[in-house]
Amino acid sequence: MSVIGENIKKYRTAKGITQEQLGQLVGVTTQAVSKWERGGTPDAEILPSLSQVLEVSIDALFGREEKSIASFIARKLCQLPEKEAFRYAFDICWAIEMGLLQDISAMDDFFGMFVDRSAITADSDGYFAKIIRDGGLSTVRLSKDFHHFFLMVEPEESIKDNIADPESIRKVFELFSDKRIIKIIFYMYSRLNTPIATSLISKCTGIEMSEADKCLEILCENRLATRNVVDTADGQINTYMFHQESSVIPLLCYADEITKKVTRDFICTFDRTKPLL
Repeated sequence: MSVIGENIKKYRTAKGITQEQLGQLVGVTTQAVSKWERGGTPDAEILPSLSQVLEVSIDALFGREEKSIASFIARKLCQLPEKEAFRYAFDICWAIEMGLLQDISAMDDFFGMFVDRSAITADSDGYFAKIIRDGGLSTVRLSKDFHHFFLMVEPEESIKDNIADPESIRKVFELFSDKRIIKIIFYMYSRLNTPIATSLISKCTGIEMSEADKCLEILCENRLATRNVVDTADGQINTYMFHQESSVIPLLCYADEITKKVTRDFICTFDRTKPLL
């Protein structure tokens, strides 16, 4: 058996389809598929269809790269321009959400209609797909030009055992309930991440300098910002940089969902048999 024949058989059986089904999907006879798997080689024009149906690259069919779908996706993303890569990644997230419905018949009817999401995101309202099951949970936001995705695999222990205690969580929300801190956060994240003096933060937010310094120290204590002392001709001044890699932006996105109260569930599956926490 040739390398490509071995790989066609391996990927076909991994997907759980017969030779006849593969032939129908790529437009050849069952005999042709059988011939490939016994040592023949598909015609070059068939290879793109085989790659798409078996969900592997053409190189993978010839045994020239990693065979896993994860490796294929990673390589694909590496080859795309940055903005296009993020959009392609979200397409994959949307496909994951559809797959987590775990209903092939519904997906065939439903996913084909909304595969590019244009029918969902034609207006400015926010739509959500939410799947909450014993194996984990996932949510997708589909607004006109504002998309995000969250996926959590159910931990072996409870979710509650893996997050901080209620008092520690409360302190985080207490931090974000201070309107001065929220103003500073919005201002700092509206700039490129360069050191900013307290005087400029005070001027641009309307918060008195001593109060701004107190708020920024709180943000530093929570590892959301870093303080540096700079020597000037007039003495030392404090400058601050925000930690752009923090969870602030995801937190703001989910707070926005709660605040607007106009989001609609496009898909909602809740069939857990155990409590969330």
